Amino acid sequence: MTSYRISEAARLLGVSDDTVRRWIDSGALPVTGDSPARIPGDALAAHAVTSADAHADSPDRLSSARNRFTGLVTRVQIDGVMAQVDIQAGPHRVVSLMSAEAARELDLQPGSLAVASIKATTVVVETPKENHS
Repeated sequence: MTSYRISEAARLLGVSDDTVRRWIDSGALPVTGDSPARIPGDALAAHAVTSADAHADSPDRLSSARNRFTGLVTRVQIDGVMAQVDIQAGPHRVVSLMSAEAARELDLQPGSLAVASIKATTVVVETPKENHS
């Protein structure tokens, strides 16, 4: 079974090491008997889902998109009829290509709060090589 160090779990959940330690101390996250402490991968995944549900978007809006990234606009490049908008959402950089008209209408500029909703028909999944031994 895969397990993660506290620092790895913190990075994966986008929180500090101290936050993960508090969750462990409160019983919200279990640890293995290893030293240093490790968090079972299945428990970490369940906690990530629960955490995401707790921070769900406003109940006054419904959407079929399941991949939503709230972050800050870091760059807007408008060239003719198209615009490229970069959003930093925690450790994730999301790039959107949209019409220049839409970017202007949304008044997107560096520092603006934005939510990127991503719906795709193809998702590529990769795993580290050590998982295949």
